[in-house]
Amino acid sequence: MTDEFEALRPLLLGLAYRMLGSMWDAEDVVQEAYLRWLRTDREEVREPRAFLATVVSRLALDQLRSARVTREAYPGPWLPEPVATDAAGPLDTAELRDTLSYATLHLMERLTPPERAVFVLRDAFEMPYEQVAEVVGVSAATCRQTHRRALGHLAAARNHGCPSRPSREEHERLLTRFLDAAAGGDLAALKDLLSADITAWSDGGGRVTAARRPVVGLDKVAAFILGLTSRYEISWARVVDANGQPAVLLASGAEEQLALADVHEGRIHALYIVRNPDKLQRVG
Repeated sequence: MTDEFEALRPLLLGLAYRMLGSMWDAEDVVQEAYLRWLRTDREEVREPRAFLATVVSRLALDQLRSARVTREAYPGPWLPEPVATDAAGPLDTAELRDTLSYATLHLMERLTPPERAVFVLRDAFEMPYEQVAEVVGVSAATCRQTHRRALGHLAAARNHGCPSRPSREEHERLLTRFLDAAAGGDLAALKDLLSADITAWSDGGGRVTAARRPVVGLDKVAAFILGLTSRYEISWARVVDANGQPAVLLASGAEEQLALADVHEGRIHALYIVRNPDKLQRVG
């Protein structure tokens, strides 16, 4: 039974992480699913993958409902916990890759727990509506409506329409130019890399200094970034693979931070700066 579960653990972790936006919470959920698996009569389980995916989904949905209260009281913007790409389970389909992207995870925070569960189970893991209905506790018809509503919310939140992901090389090249412009204090070069309606989020979790509100607009974001680099000298920086895309891990003195970007048509449309040290233990 243990071997059977361990073979599925990466997939289950990926599922729980997408639903929760936190690998710490995902690991707790998967561990609880493992304990329940050990207590399960194996003869009653026809398909272990479907059974365990259902158990993990229900546990994650319960945790997500309680986590929303905590996140509403979070000091400043709450950003998902970034993870090294190879720690988030299989990426065999475009849907699995897209739902792992940091921008999509961040957008999913706008969904209600049932909407998020239905979206992840249906889009990323191609679970039939009937099985999704069992997880969420509603009818299959209601699940279809919830799925359409979730897609509508995500589409409305993507102000540049459907995501058009650049190649890894293009993304990494733009991040390198961004870092060079920021570190060099080159305002013109920096603004040339940002979209007019860019938004920057910064998550310090109350542990380190961070902007308590999103910074919106080209001029304000550019000034915000140059203010950071002039105040905190970058001691080192390197590109890492996080959430299926390149990201920049850097340090200012003893403080590390991770910068992730949503890139569309050669410009950065959203910038996520994770400074909370509790959220930086699974990258790099």
